[in-house]
Formats: sequence, structure tokens, C-alpha cells
Amino acid sequence: MHIMVPVKQTVDYTVKIRVRPDGTGVDSDKVKKSINPFDLIALEEAVLQKEKGFVTEITAVTIGPQPTKEALIQALAQGADSAIFILSEDNDDIDRPLLKAKALKSLCLLKKIDAVFMGKQAIDGDHNQVGQMLAGILGWSQATFVSKLDIVEDGFSVARETDSGLQYLSSKWPAIITTDLRLNTPRIPNLPAIMRAKKKTIENMIFSDLVKNEQNSHTELNIIKTQAPPKRKAGIKVSSVSEFVSALQERGVL
Repeated sequence: MHIMVPVKQTVDYTVKIRVRPDGTGVDSDKVKKSINPFDLIALEEAVLQKEKGFVTEITAVTIGPQPTKEALIQALAQGADSAIFILSEDNDDIDRPLLKAKALKSLCLLKKIDAVFMGKQAIDGDHNQVGQMLAGILGWSQATFVSKLDIVEDGFSVARETDSGLQYLSSKWPAIITTDLRLNTPRIPNLPAIMRAKKKTIENMIFSDLVKNEQNSHTELNIIKTQAPPKRKAGIKVSSVSEFVSALQERGVL
């Protein structure tokens, strides 16, 4: 089974996000970047399933400007067999979920992919849309927010996170799997693995070539403005339970 794992380079989760003064987006210049944490979980799951003998090949893919190609080195070091870099210098393309889904669809058909493992969302845009859209336009099964995955001879079963608890589903391949935090703990590549990854050849593609028949999709999402959340007000200290209850009543909580 050939698995594709899309990975996205985002501002590292340890970095305090700064919004550009003009409100056009997040300031990502000269800050630490890394692979989206949910994507690392998806890649780790693909590697684990390969170690169990269910997966034969893992291809990592990323979309973005030239510097984002570095993310594929980490993906190869973590266990991907091959990598594809899709060049797009237009940041608007990267932030349009449907257009990205259509590019990944073209790649799935071109490379004869059997399943896609991907993070449930990216921590920058938090769209949580690409996996579902990709399943829809491919006509494949999908299992989102997966916290447990078992592959069997003719398909798979999952436990998925919902607001009301766990939901258990089963289906057949091909399918899109989007991963949640509790699925696994990604391994940290060692130095020899990183050195081997740097020597591997990365296939290069152009984003516009994959979506050349989908240009109308450029209008499906427009980011009007980005702004930082308001600063939290300082709390107060109370000296007794009655004072605590009074404070809640003043705020209309009780």
C-alpha cells in the first residue's frame, strides 16, 4: 500500500505569534519554523504501519516557497521513503484549502496513491478542511480526528475523537485519514537518519501545473484581515467564599 503524507511547514508551536502591523497575516520572517505537529503524527503513523508490514511505500509532500523544502528533509529522516516538493511562491495558494486539495488530488492520481495520512489541521490557519475536501473530490472514504487506527486485510477500523466521546468506524481503502494528538508520539530522528535524508533526491513539481484546470478555485477564499486576540484582563484575588460568590454575582455568572 502506497501512503502519501502531506506536511506543512508552520511557525514552530513554541514561538509567540506576531500579527503583521497591516493585518495581512502572521509575521513569519526570521522565526523558527517546523513541520505542523499534527502532520508529524500522520507521518509517524504511516511509518508505524510500514513497520507492521501493512504499508510498502511512504511519500511525503509539501507545498510552498523554496525554503519550505527543508521540511521534507525532516520527513525523510523520520521515515518517509520519498518526497515531493510542490513549488508555489503565492502565499494565497497555500492558504486556500480547496485549491490545495485539488493539487493533492492530481498528485494522488498521478502517483497511484492508496491512502493519504494527514494532520487534522495546521496550527497556523486552523482550517481543518483539506482532508475532508480531498476525500470529497476523490470520492474516497474518510476518517477524521483519528486517535486509534487498525489496518486489516481488506480495510481499516478507527477510533475518532468527537465532542461527545469516541466514535468507532470501519471502512475500506482508498481513504483519507486525518490524525489527532492521541494517535501516537512522533519519533525524533537521530543524526545518521538526518544525514541520510539530506542525500536523498527530492522530486520537484510546480503548483500551477497540478491545478492548471482549476483556476476558478482562486476565488473561493479571501482573507480579509488578521488580528491578534485581545489581551486578557488581570484577575482578582478574594479572601473568602462569600466574596468569591459576590464577585460571580456581579459578573452575572450566578
